[in-house]
Amino acid sequence: MICKRMKNSWKENIYLQREELARKLHEPLAHLAEQCIPAWGEREQLDAILAQGFASIPYCAFLYCLSTDGIQICDNVGQAGLAPEHFGRDRSQRPYMKEAVPAWGFLLSDAYISLVGHRPSLTALQIVRADSSTLGYLGADFDLRDLPVTSELYEEPGYWRQVKGDPAIRGTVFQQCRVESPLDSNLEQALSILEELLTLRGVFQCQIHFSSSQVTIWTVDDPFRYRILDHEALSDPDICLVFPSRPYPNDATIPQHNIARILGIMQSLRFADPTIYLRTASINIFNGMVSLTFSCDGSHYMPYVEFLLKDTSFWF
Repeated sequence: MICKRMKNSWKENIYLQREELARKLHEPLAHLAEQCIPAWGEREQLDAILAQGFASIPYCAFLYCLSTDGIQICDNVGQAGLAPEHFGRDRSQRPYMKEAVPAWGFLLSDAYISLVGHRPSLTALQIVRADSSTLGYLGADFDLRDLPVTSELYEEPGYWRQVKGDPAIRGTVFQQCRVESPLDSNLEQALSILEELLTLRGVFQCQIHFSSSQVTIWTVDDPFRYRILDHEALSDPDICLVFPSRPYPNDATIPQHNIARILGIMQSLRFADPTIYLRTASINIFNGMVSLTFSCDGSHYMPYVEFLLKDTSFWF
């Protein structure tokens, strides 16, 4: 039996990429730090050592040396040469200086936004030691755009997630009442049209805005652009002629015959209660997920199977 390997979450992907980057950086930074020991405190000598060793640090934007209290004691050394304006700079309050350097003397910081370029960046710090005393740190800055991506793109989790919305809306939910929209007055026909588009016309994702009477769709023929169908389009079956006939994708997670059932439950949730009612909903046939946002501004993301198991009594 062949088991399908589960893809990592975004947090696991971050951990794996940081681990791989740390593995590549630790040894060359430690070697360069050793070369800095005899010249420690001598600005020009440190500049020369870092300039000579710059190419040995992969993906690096800048190198510099810091005293134990976070004051820069040499220039920034980069691909373009020296940046002397950074000499004497106090880096003690930067995010990477507030993290604890592990006992082995190497730290790869969490990502942060750089002061100069306002870019997502991270810093590696290597402790510089002479005998048993700490002289300071060798710092290496990296722009995240220069770093390789070493793992597959993560997948969205397939379990039910609930997200709370605007507290101001939740606080006044019982003071409101559903107002019938143009889409509501023709919802059964509109959902029949949407079923046709999802099952036979190449639409793989839709977001239904019940209150504003519009549906946003994405098609397999042009997946990078969305299209908006207003209530007029959703009341005219001729709209289906605009979209060429396409077979239902074999790799879709939601079976074709379940689309009508999902839309039918969404229709029930729209009309089931005058105060707590469905405001927006979405379907993605490849993710296999359904999303619901109610009038209380609470959102739910769940697998279609779980959605089909809930009747209206569960929600209300």
